[in-house]
Amino acid sequence: MARFGVGRPAIREAMQALSNIGLVSISHGERAKVQELTAQSIIKQVDASAHLMLSRSTDSLEHLKNARLFFERGMVREAAEKATSEDVTRLRATVDEQRRMLGNAEGFMAADMKFHMQIAAISGNPIFVSVSEAMLGWLKAYHVDLLIWSGKETFTLAEHGEIIDAIERRDAEAAEAALVRHLQRSRSLYGRNG
Repeated sequence: MARFGVGRPAIREAMQALSNIGLVSISHGERAKVQELTAQSIIKQVDASAHLMLSRSTDSLEHLKNARLFFERGMVREAAEKATSEDVTRLRATVDEQRRMLGNAEGFMAADMKFHMQIAAISGNPIFVSVSEAMLGWLKAYHVDLLIWSGKETFTLAEHGEIIDAIERRDAEAAEAALVRHLQRSRSLYGRNG
């Protein structure tokens, strides 16, 4: 306050603004803590704007689906080139987890998102993981709940298995083709309710 010649309200407002953009965390009764900047914290700053854009424009959801397809094609090719046997084991464990979630829409979708983020993580690039997490989170708001019960979840499990098999064989072409089939088929699971 002394340094800038301002009162408590100005400092409080400035600290709140820094908190809103993820630069500091404020806990009642404690000093503010400076947050480490990460790809995830930076990308999370656009969450509210992305949701607003998606809710206001009829074309935005289709643009997001296309961006996801473009992005994940590169990620799955990278995974096919770089995946270790441990990566493949993790992917298979996630599909097993997803299979156990049949009948539990939230759990099934969470495992689905985890699977796609694990593919991005194989790249070793935290920006790819953060972009994947953000896009999947934005899409989740547009998941048409009724469709998950129509038997499509068994297709998802089979398609995930095909993707893993291609990654394990280090066949980037087959991995990309399997992913494209999967995302093209599942596009209908995301739309506007009502």
